[in-house]
Amino acid sequence: MAMKIEIKDATKYIRKALILNHVSVSLQSGKIYGLQGPNGSGKTMLLRLISGLIKPTSGHVLIDDKELGIDMDFPPSMGILIEAPAFIDAYTGLRNLELLADIKQVIQKDQIIQTLQKIGLDPNDRRKYYKYSLGMKQRLGIAAAIMEQPALLLLDEPTNALDEVGVALICNIILKEKERGALIVIASHDGLFLRSLADELYYVTEGKVEKRNVCEEES
Repeated sequence: MAMKIEIKDATKYIRKALILNHVSVSLQSGKIYGLQGPNGSGKTMLLRLISGLIKPTSGHVLIDDKELGIDMDFPPSMGILIEAPAFIDAYTGLRNLELLADIKQVIQKDQIIQTLQKIGLDPNDRRKYYKYSLGMKQRLGIAAAIMEQPALLLLDEPTNALDEVGVALICNIILKEKERGALIVIASHDGLFLRSLADELYYVTEGKVEKRNVCEEES
């Protein structure tokens, strides 16, 4: 379950645009890491880099001393919510999660049902995904990320479209994932939300990553 991630001097260009600028960060299991910054600052791209969805133009990403993109394509145990969750419109939430679970076949239907209940969704709801509210869609995306109890959990703006009750529920779930021993990275523009959860906080701007004191006031 334990995992260590090291990003070493990683730079990413897309065409001629510099997206990540010599980023070096070390992450380990049992901690929550917050990535704060405005839209377009590079937060989501950093999550994509950690997930293996993109490769650095230069530099390295190591998962337990094995290089991502060379020794492995993706982290071996990962739950991910990046940007808007994508599901099949014509299926229920439960059926969508069943299809995802079929890929790895590491959990059973009862565990999917428990995850839906934990996230505040009714597993017996027969509504199709296209009839879900934005908040329900966000909850389903988080359910998909956590249902297999991954060692690595990457969440991009997890509180989008959620009301206060939903935000409190998600905070509680994230803290329980930390207690379970997961390595959690959360990207958000909301500094107060991140400070309520993060063990370590990083500010991302123009592709650069700077460590901040969690207790430091927002400037």
